[in-house]
Amino acid sequence: MMATEQDSDLQAITALLWQYFDGLHRADTTLLNRIFDDEAHLYAPGVRRSKQQWLELVANRPTPAQLGHTFAYKVLSVECSGEQAMAKVSCPLLGRQYIDYLGLLKEQGHWRIMVKQYADNPFINPN
Repeated sequence: MMATEQDSDLQAITALLWQYFDGLHRADTTLLNRIFDDEAHLYAPGVRRSKQQWLELVANRPTPAQLGHTFAYKVLSVECSGEQAMAKVSCPLLGRQYIDYLGLLKEQGHWRIMVKQYADNPFINPN
């Protein structure tokens, strides 16, 4: 992969991650639905969800933006290898501090989130 193509992919992935943060913060299920693959699954310790199950939960929970929560999401790392990538992000959400690992694929010229693994950040004191 040429450097300019990789730079372009990293820019596209980073833009998608900021859409993800925006979708989480505003509980924008239309946006989240668009950036996740139709067959995406979400995993946490003891939790397995389809994308549709997760979107229903997002639609029916309090909205961080409406609650006045700070928009403090962060991209911690992105590793891209051809048409696959892995992103590690920090998501402060509804009183919790999550670390998400997002697996992405580029298909038909577009990056989509294929899998989300998430858990509480073990390095943050919850008190």
